[in-house]
Amino acid sequence: MNGWLPPVSFLWPQMLWLLLVLPLLVLLYLWLLRRRQRTALRYANLSIVREALGKGPGWRRHVPPMLLLLALAAMLLAAARPSASITLPSTQQTIILAMDVSGSMRAEDVAPNRLVASQNAAKAFLAELPRHVKVGIVAFAGSAQVVQPITLSREDLVTAIDKFQLQRATAIGSAIVVSLSELFPEQRISLTDMTYSRNTDPFAPRGRSLDQPRNNEEKAFQPVEPGSYGSAAIILLTDGQRTTGVDTAEAAKMAADRGVRVYTVGVGTVEGEVIGFEGWSMRVRLDEDTLKDVARTTKAEYFYAGTAENLKQIYQSLSSRLTVEKKETEVSGLLALLAAGLVVLAAGLSLAWFKRVL
Repeated sequence: MNGWLPPVSFLWPQMLWLLLVLPLLVLLYLWLLRRRQRTALRYANLSIVREALGKGPGWRRHVPPMLLLLALAAMLLAAARPSASITLPSTQQTIILAMDVSGSMRAEDVAPNRLVASQNAAKAFLAELPRHVKVGIVAFAGSAQVVQPITLSREDLVTAIDKFQLQRATAIGSAIVVSLSELFPEQRISLTDMTYSRNTDPFAPRGRSLDQPRNNEEKAFQPVEPGSYGSAAIILLTDGQRTTGVDTAEAAKMAADRGVRVYTVGVGTVEGEVIGFEGWSMRVRLDEDTLKDVARTTKAEYFYAGTAENLKQIYQSLSSRLTVEKKETEVSGLLALLAAGLVVLAAGLSLAWFKRVL
């Protein structure tokens, strides 16, 4: 039973001491019953008492007082102002779909091919989302770009998905950075700030970090707890390994510092498949370890989609997870409503059974 109930805390726990009144009231009720019985035996002969007991209300006479006692308990608990973590529909939610459109997505190990399967699953995902959830789409291959800014229009989103075109290379980290820039436009996050250095590492950024202030007037970025940003999330779908762009681990750290969860979905096979594209061929493999690290860093989850049906199920699962949120909510009003209902029920039963209110 404890696993089914959310943990409850009280804003005014000192009010719980008033619950000690309840056993005293029970003792008072029992004392009044005993006193009434003694009074009845004193002033009535035995035959009248037996006749009265035979026609008496029996157990029903205890129901209204019991309901009143429960109502009082509910009111005392409400006075302590209980609060609980309750799962509620999210009122402010934005989801960025970052989808791989690299050449390897033409592989047919996921029928009819990886790209079409991901497009179909994404469109089914959009159809199931509540209408108040905003969605933006980032497509990435050798670079990443916003192909549909954040919007409520499902038609615009579907149109953007249908226009995907395959390109070379895979810039997973760049996709995360562009997704963050779409979620936090006020932070002026830009891929142009992640320029390449001239040393032996072609992927090492040079110049100022994205989290450093642009000038003396701007405040330095303050990281937050990973996974703490509840108003938005990124769903990253890819089938390959990073071959260019921003380092994936660095981009994941940027998302974690902003509290944004990056749910990663791997499409294809770990063993890989040889594909041909514009006169060249290569073996494409799924880099599960990197995707798991991204999800772990941002306090999200990694999903493996080996088939088209599996991919749709993953999107359905994500839809249900991302459109609800847990909030610490005061429930004293519910207890007060329960107490009022118990009082009305007690009065109604007393009127129906004994022709009096209480």
